[in-house]
Amino acid sequence: MKTIAIKRTLLRSAFLFLITLFALVVLAPQQLKAQTADTVSTKDVEFTDIPVVDNVAIKKRADSLAKIKEDSIIKSSAAVFTNKQAASDDASTSLWQLFIIGFVGGFAAFLLPCVYPMLPLTVSFFTKRGGSRANAIWQSCLYGLSIIFIYVVFGLLITIVFGPAALNGLATNGVFNFFFFLMLIVFGASFLGAFEITLPSSLANKMDANSDKGGLAGIFFMAATLVVVSFSCTGPAIGGVLSSAFTKGDRLGPAVVMFGFSLAIALPFTIFAMFPSALKSLPKSGGWLNSVKVILGFIEIAFALKFLSNVDLAYHWNLIDREVVLSLWIAIGILMSLYLIGKIKFSHDSDVTHLTVTRTFIAMGMFAFTIYMVPGLWGAPLKAISALLPPLSTQDFDISGGGSAAIATPANTSTIKVKKYEELFKRLPKVKGLDEWYDYEQAIELSKQLRKPILIDFTGWNCVNCRKMEQEVLPVPVVLTKLQNDFVILQMVIDDKTDLPAAEQYKSTVTGKNITTLGGKWLDLEISKFNSNAQPYYVIINEKGDALVKPIGATDVKSFISYLESGLAAYKK
Repeated sequence: MKTIAIKRTLLRSAFLFLITLFALVVLAPQQLKAQTADTVSTKDVEFTDIPVVDNVAIKKRADSLAKIKEDSIIKSSAAVFTNKQAASDDASTSLWQLFIIGFVGGFAAFLLPCVYPMLPLTVSFFTKRGGSRANAIWQSCLYGLSIIFIYVVFGLLITIVFGPAALNGLATNGVFNFFFFLMLIVFGASFLGAFEITLPSSLANKMDANSDKGGLAGIFFMAATLVVVSFSCTGPAIGGVLSSAFTKGDRLGPAVVMFGFSLAIALPFTIFAMFPSALKSLPKSGGWLNSVKVILGFIEIAFALKFLSNVDLAYHWNLIDREVVLSLWIAIGILMSLYLIGKIKFSHDSDVTHLTVTRTFIAMGMFAFTIYMVPGLWGAPLKAISALLPPLSTQDFDISGGGSAAIATPANTSTIKVKKYEELFKRLPKVKGLDEWYDYEQAIELSKQLRKPILIDFTGWNCVNCRKMEQEVLPVPVVLTKLQNDFVILQMVIDDKTDLPAAEQYKSTVTGKNITTLGGKWLDLEISKFNSNAQPYYVIINEKGDALVKPIGATDVKSFISYLESGLAAYKK
């Protein structure tokens, strides 16, 4: 009884350690932000001298001014709170998305030939080793927690090695995107059977030898052995889900995505150890496991093209247009469909003598998705996948007119007729009907001439949420009308790699980095003036460059309309 009590205590301690670790990583930054005091500046407030009439009048006017000032502070504080709350909600949503991506990726990895066959062997081992059912459950829970611990620590190490600030930079870095393109191509080829990626056998043997030890250490090393031995299958899957974490640019992304990934792998081992009789209902290992592997290989190769497109856009290679990516995706979709119905096979596959119901439905879905992409070759917007594709502005052959109704762009009535950097950004995603500018000084001068506030759109070639705003929010008629009539639109592409002339290069006073590219210049402006490096990030300023209202990020139509109206009202005042 004493031994069982000790084991239960150790199990609770291990579980509490993981929860505490995760809570510290996720909640600590939010707590620190919550403890930061809000301040309201009154440096721009002009006070008017009040003629002396009598003490009562003076007192009334003083009370009135105090009331106005108090209301202003309350509204300003409320706006700050709302903006922080929105930013917090966006971060939470992003982390939940990463967790779900990791969980789905982990479940897919569990169905691979290197992991799935280990399930009955592991459950049988714990059932025999534990002696009693209670001991088997306890040991299997510890085994699952060990798997989660190993993967989460791996995710945390990635954040520590690269640094919190670097993750956002890596998400838009051309070299890093090209590295992920090559990595996913290699992993995809591995899943298709070209070769196997394995860790050194000496490491697996050492882990296996340590797993023979009794007690907690033995169970932990058993979990480590599974992680190492199954790396030839899980490695490419890890690469796929981690690429999503880097794309988001969130500092907690690697840890969260690894938590979801490991949870999906650990849960089956724990659950089936609790209910070993349920193993009989599982499908037996066989050729279908290789089919899962091949399908994931196709998906990773298709996903790799997204990263290559990012590099092409940022460096202005003008090679990977929208129709190029679509053509390759359609080809991959056709091959996947033919593979699913058994018309093609790879060397490690078994013959498909008949189609199962599950395989038939998956094949139908794949055929339908492939057909859905075909009209995109002629300019169909394909909103379901448009955020993953190069922008429609890169398409050479477009008979759709940009995927929207004809909307006239307002005539340029200013004295500035030539837009600086316009040639560079012809392939930048466009909202039809908007007259975008790309240089800060020009936009300031235009604002003075037209007497309109400036809406700065800090965007990026590789920004998925920017594409979502450009497709779902900005083209909405009521939003588009306000943008056309009431604002000067300034797009600042923070990940553009065009070199600045030598005379314009400088060292940032905020980050200390040498600013040598156009994108770096606009990113430094965003950080120094508005204390942010997010994309999309919308800032409404006047002709002096002062922010009129609190900036916002990606949002919905209703909130964006309210933001534009508040900025316009502040400008008129």
